[in-house]
Amino acid sequence: MVNLKNLANTLTLARIGLIPFILVTFFINHPTPRLIAACLFGLACVTDFLDGFVARTFNQETRFGQILDPVADKLLVASTLLMLVGFDRISKFSFLAAVIILCREILVSGLREYLADMNVTLKVSSLAKIKTAVQMLALMVLVYFDPEHSHVTIQILGELLLWIAAGITLYSGWTYLQTSLDAASQTPPV
Repeated sequence: MVNLKNLANTLTLARIGLIPFILVTFFINHPTPRLIAACLFGLACVTDFLDGFVARTFNQETRFGQILDPVADKLLVASTLLMLVGFDRISKFSFLAAVIILCREILVSGLREYLADMNVTLKVSSLAKIKTAVQMLALMVLVYFDPEHSHVTIQILGELLLWIAAGITLYSGWTYLQTSLDAASQTPPV
């Protein structure tokens, strides 16, 4: 049973709950909803920081939270990237950065699941935390960007940050893969 009095888990669930509101704003062609969407996205990013902080500080770490937190991040990132692509809010060239980020997220999720079966935990690296921060900032800027009303430098800044996140994503994904392969090779067969 999930303890809903657990503030850390509630923050994670709130992040998931914000996703539909962010996505709905893509269908309203006006600058105000874009600002609201960027603020909601920023709030979702703050909950990502806070849920881990609260869990560690107040001893609220749960298995449910350990599983749900990265899933909430992936739902937020994947759905936002897909909306940005679908509504032509990023250039065709930056589609590749979006694909890199999504593929890495799927790879790391699979590795975590595989290693969990062997009772091996894949810890979040400092580099992955930096990647998340840059990626979230990029997406917040791109959610705010309005092709009709914003200056093109906002799009350039957002896409530059997205490419930086994609570069870090490639490297951190590679290190996670190496760590996983090392752990798998040291685990005796069942």
